[in-house]
Amino acid sequence: PAIDWRTCKIAATLWGEMGVGMRIREVRTVGLRGATPEGGWSNELGPDDVVHTLVAVNTDEGLVGYGSVFTSEALVRSALAVLEPLYSSENALEPERVCEKLRQNTFWQGRGGAITHAISGIDIALWDVLGKATGQPVGRLLGGRYRERVLPYASLLMEEPGPLSEHLVSLGEQGFRAFKIGWGPFGRKSVKLDETLVKAAREAVSDEALLAVDAGGSDAFWRQGYKWALRTARMLDDYGVAWFEEPLDPDALEDYAALRRIAPVPISGGEVLTRRQSFEPYIKAGAFDIVQPDVTKVGGISEERRIGWTAEENGVRMIPHGWNTAVGLAADLQLASALSKTDLVEYKTGSPYIDEVDAGGWKLDEDGMLAIPSAPGLGLELDHDAVARFSGGRSLHGG
Repeated sequence: PAIDWRTCKIAATLWGEMGVGMRIREVRTVGLRGATPEGGWSNELGPDDVVHTLVAVNTDEGLVGYGSVFTSEALVRSALAVLEPLYSSENALEPERVCEKLRQNTFWQGRGGAITHAISGIDIALWDVLGKATGQPVGRLLGGRYRERVLPYASLLMEEPGPLSEHLVSLGEQGFRAFKIGWGPFGRKSVKLDETLVKAAREAVSDEALLAVDAGGSDAFWRQGYKWALRTARMLDDYGVAWFEEPLDPDALEDYAALRRIAPVPISGGEVLTRRQSFEPYIKAGAFDIVQPDVTKVGGISEERRIGWTAEENGVRMIPHGWNTAVGLAADLQLASALSKTDLVEYKTGSPYIDEVDAGGWKLDEDGMLAIPSAPGLGLELDHDAVARFSGGRSLHGG
């Protein structure tokens, strides 16, 4: 058909009004403190450290995009000081190019780690800016939305069987239909207790519910190895467990590949890896049935999308792990909409940084599903009073 030049002209004019030349004016960060849920690593890092960190990209046209980093606030702040000469006055509507520039120019600071974590927050925030500028949800900008809702699994720490059962029953009453239990005493006390915990959990959530188990092999000085993991995987299969997460030290690539070949339940991991290049050896070696990159660590939405593509091409399922704040959850939801086989997201229960920081709140439907926001950008609106309450009154917005 003939090109309608009038339509093209109107579109070009609107694009210009939306700010093709929109520039990054300032990047701000605040750490959330005072309500860190158990399992948020506050005790491991010390009471004054903060690992739930928000980032905001402020633009010269007034639009603000939000990101999240699951890394100590002090490290994010220092990383931003290193990165500032590279992102200052950059085009705020080009997240992939800008963040690749940040990566390529900071390899000498370490290929991964704190710099990559901080870039993750910037990348998420830039996608949020681009969505707001174009009036589109991020998932559509990533190529299209395969789904409008997704199943969240309630993520909680293990405790003694009685309290664990009560907690799971309570979550079921709130509408959750999928659950993951992890860490706590599992793999740390006795084989008998491990099975007692899993048995109690299965009885609490019914046979129909999805139940996953996370050993927490990235814990400091994790002492279990391949033989324990294989025995435990066989036990978990008896209880219909959907997957066995981090049963081994994160660096045990060969053991992961061997375990995955023989274990009767799917094996998952990867939440502590950064950069797509770190995931490729695990995916190529067949180490995981399910790969779980954390959008707030791995390099952001741009990098995680590439990991998702690689996983799909190699028959590996991807379930995102950006669970630590409402912003991280929102990024996961947009990724879940844009990746054809990603139909689950993690929901950390009992965290005010998820439940209170989003002004609209999160609501499960009658099927226990979460709607994927269709509003522009990440589709969430921050409750700035809550952010101020958890950050000592600091603001993410520039003057």
